[in-house]
Amino acid sequence: MQTISLGEREVRAAVSMREAIDAVRRGFEGLAGGEFEMPTRTALRDGRFLVMSAHHRPTRSAMVKTLSVNFDRAPAITGTVVWSTLDRLDHLIADAGAVTTLRTGAAVGVATDLLAAPDADRLTLIGTGGQAPDQVRAVHTVRPLRRLTVVGTTEERARSLADTLRAELDGTEIRIATDPASAVGDAHIVCCATPATSPLFPASALPAQVHVNAIGAFRPTMRELPDELLADSTVIIDELGAVLEESGEIIHALRAGALTQDDLTELGTALTSAPAGHGKRTVFKSVGVAMQDWAIARLLAGKFLG
Repeated sequence: MQTISLGEREVRAAVSMREAIDAVRRGFEGLAGGEFEMPTRTALRDGRFLVMSAHHRPTRSAMVKTLSVNFDRAPAITGTVVWSTLDRLDHLIADAGAVTTLRTGAAVGVATDLLAAPDADRLTLIGTGGQAPDQVRAVHTVRPLRRLTVVGTTEERARSLADTLRAELDGTEIRIATDPASAVGDAHIVCCATPATSPLFPASALPAQVHVNAIGAFRPTMRELPDELLADSTVIIDELGAVLEESGEIIHALRAGALTQDDLTELGTALTSAPAGHGKRTVFKSVGVAMQDWAIARLLAGKFLG
């Protein structure tokens, strides 16, 4: 029996964003096909501590993630991901921060590849925290970027992230901004990765055709998107039970009558029967589900446990 422990650098070195996107796409398809046993995550201290688990029936493997979230520290997300299987004694333990940002980016890559216009190449990223770089990497993997606008609470924060990403985005024009509403006006794709508790911009600030990813708000008290945008868009979600319990945007829009549950399509379902898009606004709302962590953990297990 062996237990392999992987830190952030080892996780990053082992799994490319393309590999992560492909693995998470297969995971969403499997989720829609009933392959997973996946309870809604346990949230303690209003989401400051999270426990997530998933069992993949076909491979007899399981993943358990425990983490803590504190936006006043860096990194904000810390914890462990543990992968195991009934067929062997070996276990893998990986850094939860690296797995979480990678799998969240990967889900956005899957959704963007499905929903964004084929020629979309202008991204506005709102947020400069730990999740932000992988949002850009994922979008750039499926829609090579001609222009990126980084929106931060201060010019200093936006510039710092822009400088970090510049080395990875050769040939991409990079701008910085501090006002989300003005920065999304001509975007093809918008990624929201903030701990906001109220909408970041009005729906009227967006162009008529745009794809929006919102991954920052993961508790009922948090919101990044306005009701008007959700009411006027094709809305894709990661998993119905998760968003009904945790997504402030979806909960608020349902209560306000801007949405009904029938307006929500899970990403796994959309991958096999793609919803109409490309002619109007599309939104991918994710709170994150354990299957995504399982998908990355399985990749790591295949590389390190054989």
